[in-house]
Parts: sequence; C-alpha cells; structure tokens
Amino acid sequence: MSDNQASMSGHLKPFRDYQARNFLWSVSEDGRVATLTLNRPDRKNPLTFESYAELRDLFRDLQYASDVRSVVLTGAGGNFSSGGDVFEIIEPLTRMKMPDLLAFTRMTGDAVKAMRKCPQQIVAAIDGICVGAGAILAMASDLRLATPEAKTAFLFTRVGLAGADMGACGILPRIIGQGRASELLYTGRSMSAEEGERWGFFNALHPAAELDAAAQNLARSLADGPWFAHGITKTMMNQEWAMGIDEMIESEAQAQAICMATGDFRRAFEAFAAKEKPVFEGN
Repeated sequence: MSDNQASMSGHLKPFRDYQARNFLWSVSEDGRVATLTLNRPDRKNPLTFESYAELRDLFRDLQYASDVRSVVLTGAGGNFSSGGDVFEIIEPLTRMKMPDLLAFTRMTGDAVKAMRKCPQQIVAAIDGICVGAGAILAMASDLRLATPEAKTAFLFTRVGLAGADMGACGILPRIIGQGRASELLYTGRSMSAEEGERWGFFNALHPAAELDAAAQNLARSLADGPWFAHGITKTMMNQEWAMGIDEMIESEAQAQAICMATGDFRRAFEAFAAKEKPVFEGN
C-alpha cells in the first residue's frame, strides 16, 4: 500500500491557485497564509448574491486544503464592508416571495457556518466601515484586528429587520456579552473601535498603516504553530456552546488525547528538550 493509500492526504488539494470571481484571493509563497480581500472599494465593498455564495463555497471547501492554514479577511480601499448591496440585494429582496427569501437567508447563514467550521483560523483586518453583513463576517471570524477609525454596526433594525441575522443573536453575545449585544442589535448604533476593543470584539487596535502587517503576522504565527491542534480548538469552541460542564470536560479529554497522538506533540517535546524551536507538520 502506498503512503497516499495509507492516509487521507490524497483527498486534499492546494488552494494556492484558487481563482476567485467575486473578491481577491492571494496566498503566501509557502501556501500557508491566504488573504481574501473584499474588492469593491468604490462602494465600500458591499456583498452580492454571488459573493455570499462564493464565500460559503470557498470556506466550506477549505477543509480539504493541503496548503492554507490560516486566512486573513480584509477589505480594499480603507473600508471592510458596507454589508449587503442596497441595489443588488436589498431591492430584489423586497420583491421576492417567502420561499426565495428563506433560500437567501439560509445561504447567508451557510456562509457563517462554513467560516465557523473550516479548520483554518480566520483573522479579520478591519478598517473604516464594517456594517450589516460586513459586521457579521467580522463576527464570524476567529480573531479581529482593527484600526482606531473602524466603525462597526449591526444595522438590520434600521431597515425594519430583526437583529437575528446570520447567527448574530447567538454569536455576538458570546463575544461581548448579552447586554452589550442587545444594545447593538436593538439600536443598530455604531460601535467605536475603542468600545470594540474594550468589550472584547477586537483583539487589538493598530494604526491603518500597520493593520495589514499585524494581521499577516498574526495569521503567520497561527499557520506556523500547531495548526492541527488549532483546528481542534476551533471545533471544540464551536461544539461546547451547547454542552453541559460534564460533556465539555469529556469532549476536551477526547480532543486533547487526539492531539497527544500526533507527531506534532512529540516534535514539540523533542524540540523543547533540545532547546530548539518546534517545527509543526500537522500530523
């Protein structure tokens, strides 16, 4: 039996040459860090039906990536995203019947599910406007860096919709707390960057000129770390939302035992014993 037949590596594929249709996609020279850039800067990078679908499909497929270990999600032209395009999404939605409306809301929700389920850590780099569905994409990321100029708002109530959009009522309170999430989701007001950092929505603030480098450095540190174990951590943080304490502890016992069986665990010990830096291979 060949090595490929004795492993699942033959089912993986590189994403270095992925050809994005609705945004920009670039990958570092070694393939480990990908950068996804929302790229309609003239309109503050709004989302369309097509970009939602491609985001859903790409993040869903990344579980089969042989190269990409972390993703930087950002926007072009000094803004992150203005949310759903008013004329390409909002106006058509006002003319749709319920079955099509439900198909749309399920598709957008599937994009969040795919982001949460992909094993790669997603680092959102947020400058300027980050509102509506753009704020949801930031929320769905694993880590968020921003500039002091970032303005984040969950605007749904301002257009007569519920704050219950794409998982916001479940995920946002877990990041910033029930009371603060309630304020943002009921009022639709903008959260300043300083508030976002103080409340735990943003992990750190950086000057605009340093934001991209900070996001790339953070993504690189994750990609070069024990990335198989990082994927387990992400999975457990998702799964444990609906567990009691006994189930949490048992699930983490199983998850950690899986990580202890990897070569990375052994390599880390051997490197420590030799006073060297470990090289993680994800197996």
